[in-house]
Amino acid sequence: MRAIEISAPGTVNLVERPHPTVGAGEALLRVRRVGFCGTDLSTFRGANPLVRYPRVPGHEIGATIARLGPGVDGDWRVGQEVLVIPYTSCGACSSCRAARANCCARNETLGVQRDGAMAEFIAVPFAKLLAVPGLSLCELALVEPLTIGFHAVARGRVTNDDVVAVIGCGAIGLGVIAGAAERGARVIAVDVDDAKLALAALCGATDVVNSSQVDLHGTLQALTDSHGPNVIIEAVGSPATFRLAVEEVAFAGRVVYIGYAKAPVEYDSKQFVLKELDILGSRNALPEDFARVAAMLGRKQFPVDQVVTQTVDFAGVAAAFQQWSEAPATVAKIQLVVGED
Repeated sequence: MRAIEISAPGTVNLVERPHPTVGAGEALLRVRRVGFCGTDLSTFRGANPLVRYPRVPGHEIGATIARLGPGVDGDWRVGQEVLVIPYTSCGACSSCRAARANCCARNETLGVQRDGAMAEFIAVPFAKLLAVPGLSLCELALVEPLTIGFHAVARGRVTNDDVVAVIGCGAIGLGVIAGAAERGARVIAVDVDDAKLALAALCGATDVVNSSQVDLHGTLQALTDSHGPNVIIEAVGSPATFRLAVEEVAFAGRVVYIGYAKAPVEYDSKQFVLKELDILGSRNALPEDFARVAAMLGRKQFPVDQVVTQTVDFAGVAAAFQQWSEAPATVAKIQLVVGED
């Protein structure tokens, strides 16, 4: 079968790989749509320490069940359209015992620590399948990336009493904005690109701030009666924005970080104590986050067509990675279409 392989940093090849077999408790999926994740871009750039090469990327999946292995329980059937929860969990580590399998100490995510879904077929445990009637294959592949933002919102304990600033309006930041808006919060979107801020408004931001054109501190103070946002969720990953979140959040506020900073971060840690801040990390997502996103997309109010800015076939994947790497501001979400859509 055909598959996309990142053979080394900067090198993407369309290769032939053995057709996967379906084992007990597994489903063989015909892959139909796969989203390009920021993690895949890091792999392309050679900046993901969790990846070994060669690697088949991709874990944002819309697929059709092609075959069921023995021992598959439930109402699964051949031809059914599904998405995949792409994480593993050991069930034994402290995270799993705390019902937080999303940050399992031994987690392996498709396309990161193990080969992913940019291929014609993939076999996965049936327990990792979700069927969401009414969602298109494009929407099914969009669920997982949006759950990352929804989980960050849950980590921040966001309510309709909160003013939430979201730093960074890429695909993950848009999920944060939609998740916070779902909970009735006032959402301030911060970015340096007007097109991304316009998309943020469509996703639920009540205020947008281009931090390259205005004084961000003064603007946030003006929007919050001089308190600062009481929740800041950082979705950029730079040391500067990691520090900015601590500096701008209100006293007794919460700061949520998604993903890893791209370099070590030096803080004035006095702010942690002086403001009595809750500093929280957010990793992957839980089943309830998938349910929330699926329900939101089912209402057909999320701007899917504007968020998915580009689709490519196998032949276009290498060029799409190169374009995204060179001009990341021009991309919200790319999806690979496998076969006929």
